[in-house]
Amino acid sequence: MNTLHQDYLPRILAARVYEVSEETRLHEAPKLSHRLGNKVLLKREDEQPIFSFKCRGAYNRIHNLMQQEPVKGVIAASAGNHAQGVALTAQSLGIPATIVMPTPTPSIKVDAVRSLGAKAVLHGDDFNTALDHAMHLVDETGFSFIHPFDHPDTIAGQATVGVEISRQYPDQIDAVFIPVGGGGIASGVALYLKYLRPDIKIYGVEPVDAACMKKALDADERVVLDSVSLFADGVAVKQAGEETFRVCRELLDDVILITVDEMSTAIKDIFNDTRTLTEPAGALGVAGLKKYVQETGAKDQTLVAINTGANLNFDRLRHIAERAEIGDTREALFGVRIPEKPGSFLHFCKVLGRRSITEFNYRYSDDKSAVVFAGVEVERGADERAEIAKALTDAGFDVLDMTHNDTAKLHIRHMIGGHATLPDEQVHRLRFPERPGALLDFLTGIGEQWNISMFHYRNHGAAYGRVFIGIQVPESESAHLPEFIEQLGFPAENESDNEAFEWFLR
Repeated sequence: MNTLHQDYLPRILAARVYEVSEETRLHEAPKLSHRLGNKVLLKREDEQPIFSFKCRGAYNRIHNLMQQEPVKGVIAASAGNHAQGVALTAQSLGIPATIVMPTPTPSIKVDAVRSLGAKAVLHGDDFNTALDHAMHLVDETGFSFIHPFDHPDTIAGQATVGVEISRQYPDQIDAVFIPVGGGGIASGVALYLKYLRPDIKIYGVEPVDAACMKKALDADERVVLDSVSLFADGVAVKQAGEETFRVCRELLDDVILITVDEMSTAIKDIFNDTRTLTEPAGALGVAGLKKYVQETGAKDQTLVAINTGANLNFDRLRHIAERAEIGDTREALFGVRIPEKPGSFLHFCKVLGRRSITEFNYRYSDDKSAVVFAGVEVERGADERAEIAKALTDAGFDVLDMTHNDTAKLHIRHMIGGHATLPDEQVHRLRFPERPGALLDFLTGIGEQWNISMFHYRNHGAAYGRVFIGIQVPESESAHLPEFIEQLGFPAENESDNEAFEWFLR
């Protein structure tokens, strides 16, 4: 037994969780199993009273703290599942709880915290600002701060998921796939399963644009990410925990990175097998499992994915559904330039054959050529996508594959309607918090200094809005624009050279 196991096994076996948590089901996903050629088992932490595993670690941490010292109350900073875990625990133990949540936090999560008897304080536009305020309230109130993942008692509470898996499926398990944000549940499950069955492979799974644990393991030290994507807000963590990194560095076999499209498809896969809707972070385990099978060619193995949560806002479903088909390589997006003459559309459609068209956008541009934005259903993924592109090219069409162009998927597909050639135009993608007044703040920041030539915003049900904007900046002032945008405080990317923009909007 190594030092880690000596430290943690007594904690795990003594963990108190079932006062507020339930032993969740572990059952086969028949459709996924058949499609992947492996036995796929889903650990259903989405079935907890708060629809997330977080109540396990929160209860064990706070209960143990109360055995060690007087606790006047507890404070946490969270935009979601940890908030509800702390609130439920505090209600069960009869102590007050204050949860500091960023102002853009969806009302469904704020209401859930308040319904559990906790005080929800909305402060700041992001988690770090909320965390700073929470620490200020700790000093002001004398309440105890409850970290979402970086404490041995929290890790031991989450480890009870692994205890249940080992008891519920005593036969051979080849690999377990666990979503990673700060690393609490990955650490706990790895500690128990690696001790009991060291042959099991344990894989963490992170979004490719919020990979704090993967980058830490690669660097062999904790790193702080400059920014994280908020699509999977439950794992949007800039730095892995000190203790969780210590455990994961020793016990994780690897970390698998997942895109938005792959998460969206995993949500659909889980729905098809269970008729439940998992949040993006909760679906990471299934997404990682699928990628493992795809990359290793695994067959006839027993693979477990932990579904960690189902706190999904209903209005996010539209965006998830749009991305799911691409994530499962069932839809390809093309820009196709065709001659503006009679018979061109017919020729274009004949080349596509009897394939299903998922989207078709066109508007007259000039008398020489037209540009079509087309979605095509595919069954054989990248190979079929390449065949379609080649067939169109061989037929004399100019083709742009936009299947993996985020700007095309998030904005341009909704903006087809005409071109404009404007002098000194720069194009940017920005993100700002979904709160009243955010757009006004942004436009006020720009003021009357430059002309806005294009603007597209679409609500995706997330805490942050996504904006696609064109700004006319004279060449003599263009060097000042990046600095100006940085001062506004909104994360931005220059998309002036994006091919999809050039094809459809310029």
